[in-house]
Amino acid sequence: MEIIDQELLDRLSEQARLAPRLRKNHNLHTADDSRCHRLLNAIEPDSYIRPHRHLSQDKDEAFVLLRGTLGVVTFNDEGEIMESVKLTAGRGAVAADIRHGVFHSAVSLEPGTVFFEAKAGPYQPLAPQELAPWAPEEGFHEGRVYLEKLRALFT
Repeated sequence: MEIIDQELLDRLSEQARLAPRLRKNHNLHTADDSRCHRLLNAIEPDSYIRPHRHLSQDKDEAFVLLRGTLGVVTFNDEGEIMESVKLTAGRGAVAADIRHGVFHSAVSLEPGTVFFEAKAGPYQPLAPQELAPWAPEEGFHEGRVYLEKLRALFT
């Protein structure tokens, strides 16, 4: 049994703060080919996750917020925002379930944000058709500008 405690969340958040992409996963599943992927995802406010989707019919994805505040956004195929929700640990909305085939992204709204994520395995890198063609790539100035637009949905 692996226990998820505040010490683990603190350690993971510190690793995210120091990571180039400002996020860090902690896998609870034992291998990339596991049938069920369960992980903790620590994400800092300046981390940009390019909108993407999982096309496989068994790749619905669930987020459960453990600490901090997270904005979750879904989009239609043209990039128009369909829904946005602010998840806040311990109050109001605390989880989101995203169906396969739906473009989505997540935005950390405060330092130290950590969520539990679950989806079907095995691990498969995102295919080109799963990346939103209307959203900028990660690691470039345009991505930071787009992140600010997403963050503004929650202010």
